Amino acid sequence: MSAPGGLSQDEAFARIRLLRSPNVGPVTYLHLLARFGDAVSAIAALPEVAGRSGRPYKPASEHRIHDEIAATRKAGARYLFHDSPDYPRLLAESEGAPPILTWRGDLSVLARPCVAMVGARNASAAAIRLAREFAHELAAQGWTVVSGLARGIDGAAHQGALATDGATVGVIASGIDITYPPEHGALQENVATRGLLLAEQPPRAEPLARHFPARNRIIAGLCLGTVVVEAAPRSGSLITARLAGEMGRQVMAIPGSPLDARSHGCNQLIRDGATLVQGAQDVIEELTDFSGIAPTSLREPPRHWAEEMSIAQSGEPADVAGLLTTAPVGVDELIRQSGAAASAVQLALVELELAGKLVRHAGGRVSLG
Repeated sequence: MSAPGGLSQDEAFARIRLLRSPNVGPVTYLHLLARFGDAVSAIAALPEVAGRSGRPYKPASEHRIHDEIAATRKAGARYLFHDSPDYPRLLAESEGAPPILTWRGDLSVLARPCVAMVGARNASAAAIRLAREFAHELAAQGWTVVSGLARGIDGAAHQGALATDGATVGVIASGIDITYPPEHGALQENVATRGLLLAEQPPRAEPLARHFPARNRIIAGLCLGTVVVEAAPRSGSLITARLAGEMGRQVMAIPGSPLDARSHGCNQLIRDGATLVQGAQDVIEELTDFSGIAPTSLREPPRHWAEEMSIAQSGEPADVAGLLTTAPVGVDELIRQSGAAASAVQLALVELELAGKLVRHAGGRVSLG
């Protein structure tokens, strides 16, 4: 494997292995990097750190990672690490951003301002036409359209953007070498060759139901704002909109007929405070400043997440297990109630998560698993 800029091959390999190890999520991954300085050291320390819970622990096998890297290379994809200068700034600022992505295509499309377009899979013909027209005009005016390559609105958004100069990003819930839905094979390949295809899951990973909310947080995190074209209540599109709002990004919706259940989600979003938009120019005006300029989405200079994490290089974990229940509580509240240093609390949470006893929730909250 040729390592991305600045990383040795050993460190790049260890980072992939660390993230693929049991119970290592994005937050714990970054805390471990901060505590041990690099992934090679973190991997070596994992059995001891996790073993304090009384359970044996084995990191992901080296054979599995060699196999993954070979599959990534076979798919024509590459790895993007969290501290790369090419890692999108807006995504880096979002909670629980993926420390490692695989990608195919042209990363430079992320240098443009990005806007997400999402909506119903069983969308109406009128909504699909609107999505295609919105995306076409946004791309023509220098925006990158981000969506999830699903049926309906997602596919129309990609098609509309590709009808200009290919300024579109497809974020998929499977491995980079899996096409879903199958009928979007040609479209996914077109996105990968003329735009950018991103995946958080390793190669050969099927698009399981639990992967879609994770995919949605990436779509929301990449963008200045999210446009919902058509969506039923309690749909995946509304999850993306909610995540965008929690990240402090703009949420926009196209209103629809109250007689069509597929419009109820958008109408409810507007009722709850989302911006009503009726054309691409409305979207642009919402996302640009008074000078008409939208901020770039690329990070400059690179932000080294591991340096910002609060776990100290040494010290003992705090005793916080007794403060936790199955009800989510904020980490700040645990620090306040325990009276321990933030680094000691974070280390305790890392150990609990590695042992499979902790669940992390949005908003920096945790609970017993």
